[in-house]
Amino acid sequence: MAQSIFEEDVKIRYSEMDYDTVLKPSALLQFLQDLASDNAEALGFGYSFIVKQNLAWFLLKYRIEFEDYPKGLYNLHIKTEPRGYNKLFAFRDFEIKYQNKVIGRAATTWAMVDLNTKNMANISEILKDNPYMVQHEKRENDLVYGKVRPPQNIDIEHIFEIRFDDLDVNRHVNNANYIVWAFEPLDFEFRKTKKLKTLDMVFKKEITYGYKVLSQIEIKDNQTIHILKCAQTGEDLCLITAEWIDK
Repeated sequence: MAQSIFEEDVKIRYSEMDYDTVLKPSALLQFLQDLASDNAEALGFGYSFIVKQNLAWFLLKYRIEFEDYPKGLYNLHIKTEPRGYNKLFAFRDFEIKYQNKVIGRAATTWAMVDLNTKNMANISEILKDNPYMVQHEKRENDLVYGKVRPPQNIDIEHIFEIRFDDLDVNRHVNNANYIVWAFEPLDFEFRKTKKLKTLDMVFKKEITYGYKVLSQIEIKDNQTIHILKCAQTGEDLCLITAEWIDK
């Protein structure tokens, strides 16, 4: 019987670091998503299971807290655990280690969507016979999602065009691209001198090829508040709140 907790050593390549050997946030999110996908596949509720039923997993929320954001590191150890489900949502945790020290933790919330109707599927019914996904139970050390609101005052904005390479297997933009669009408009000096402490992301709507993304930011001391919108329709795509500390 497979183990529900999945662990993997991750080698950080130069292409996944910025000029200052800091791990790119988009690369970190890719690590987490890939590990989650591999774990779900091994436990019987991954891509090969859901594609036959014309279903898809959609990531709804992230909460990530860092004791020390990865800089100058070339190896990480990442652990993930499915935390069960309620009727409409499934939950998954991550732990990021360097040399046996926990340097980051993440909590995520997911939905399963019926691609025929575009409605959320009943996870508890679909996965009722899977021994690795059970009713979600809270723990004392669970991360608490932060409140994420739209920016009140726009300090910076930029428009990005969606590329073919931004798309994933669902033909929508991969979630890791959202953080690129959110952070790219920030001033070079800000990014050079700050590192992430906490990150909250709420995904509102998918977007695909042929559209443009409007990235808007409000800066409040060491907090940045982000909203991504479809430039053509004005629909909200993603809300992000990031807390930064000095490097």
